Amino acid sequence: MSKGHVFLVGAGPGDPGLITLKGLECLKRSDVLVYDRLAAPELLDYAPAETRRVYAGKSPERHAMSQREINELLRREAEAGRSVTRLKGGDPFLFGRGSEEAAFLARHGIPFTVVPGVTSAAAAPAYAGIPLTHRGLASAVSVITGNEDPLKEESSLDWAHIAAGRETLVFLMGMGNLAAICSRLTAGGRDPATPAAVVYRGTYPDQRVITGTLADIAERAAGAGLTSPAVIVVGEVVRLRAELSWLEKKPLFGRHILVTRAREQAGELSAALRELGAEVSEYPVIRFAPPEHPELLDSAVRRAAAFDWVIFTSANGVRSFMARLAALALDIRELRGARLAAIGPQTARELERLLLRVEALPEKYRAEDLARALTGKVRAGDRVLLPRADIARPYLAAELRAMGAEVEEVTAYRTLRAGEDAAAVQRALRAGRIDAVTFTSSSTARGFAALVGGAEELGRAAAVSIGPITSAAARELGIPVAAEAEEYTIAGLVAALSAYFSEAARLHAEAVK
Repeated sequence: MSKGHVFLVGAGPGDPGLITLKGLECLKRSDVLVYDRLAAPELLDYAPAETRRVYAGKSPERHAMSQREINELLRREAEAGRSVTRLKGGDPFLFGRGSEEAAFLARHGIPFTVVPGVTSAAAAPAYAGIPLTHRGLASAVSVITGNEDPLKEESSLDWAHIAAGRETLVFLMGMGNLAAICSRLTAGGRDPATPAAVVYRGTYPDQRVITGTLADIAERAAGAGLTSPAVIVVGEVVRLRAELSWLEKKPLFGRHILVTRAREQAGELSAALRELGAEVSEYPVIRFAPPEHPELLDSAVRRAAAFDWVIFTSANGVRSFMARLAALALDIRELRGARLAAIGPQTARELERLLLRVEALPEKYRAEDLARALTGKVRAGDRVLLPRADIARPYLAAELRAMGAEVEEVTAYRTLRAGEDAAAVQRALRAGRIDAVTFTSSSTARGFAALVGGAEELGRAAAVSIGPITSAAARELGIPVAAEAEEYTIAGLVAALSAYFSEAARLHAEAVK
């Protein structure tokens, strides 16, 4: 058997978007994934479902695996002919012991590739608004381990040289020694008034930054309760944070949002919230499944050309309908005799992606407005097909029949209860760690109430709804709605969240004046 290959991949410092394209490729083709504590959990999802995942994280308190065990694991899996991705936080060759692993592999004749990563030494200060170099302030940078006790008798670091310079100093893994580091620098000649900063969990949504000077930064950081992982920055460039800070200015920075949408649909909303600085937890309370009687849907799909209208009330309905077309060895030509309507822009985009023209799209995205948009277009005697969810409201079908149309409703998919470990969500809500819960449909409100609870379990978290139908369902379940989207789309929901928290911040600022 030929030997496999080991890819030593830098995962970046925390924000999963900072991994390189080459790093992602390694994840996607891995047979075995060995990952560290500081690798973003979201990155694990890029590996194939069948990939074996092995946690090898290390913290100051405990190690899941010793370095020797990790080395042997990499060798053993590669010798078995497997592609192994060793995912390491930051950059594998910068205080990541990647060079030790590479040397071990080289000695045993194991082929390996090093994929550099974005180091926290650069990324954490950048996300804090602190450039490592700046004309007139600093033209050099030193990246230094903070894990070595600076007060031990024999140090491998030249502290006199480090303290004497004017360049920016970046210490990694140094929170346990922060006070001693500052003491050694000032003893070596650095002005105690030199600006300093501690960036805790840099690039993460819960990033915190404390600034001060060499004289007081240790006390300030301790007072703020900052621990590892953190990056320490010393130098005049820290002064620029007041002007260049950008992450904390995002409208949802520091907010923890719970997304209850079905897993296959949650990505769009989660990505939009993260882009605005939010920390996002996905807790799908519903899932989609094929209809109990797929033969009814198949019959409608085969007869699609016989309908005057096919009306889609969700993007998922479009996908389910098209999936059955493909499964029956048919294609979109089956829709050649039908005019198409969509309840909203996302549903319309699913159709337009297939080069299908939508002839009716309401200004507001609910059944009542879609019925109004079809008034005068749907004529008496028209045959209308409604492929929809099993729990869809009867309103639209009733209105179309009132117009004289012959309506055939068919279940395109079922909406079922999902949700795992509701207790963990309840604990987070009771502890006040979640700021808002989003509801994108009546079924998500019902699923949340059944799995997690109503207003009592919600605690201080704000319930934010995508529109009035969803809001009404939530209120019927005893869930007070704090904000509702004006436009009944994901973009509208995100805008409602931003506006709600902007107003909350304004009221808080006025209260503390």
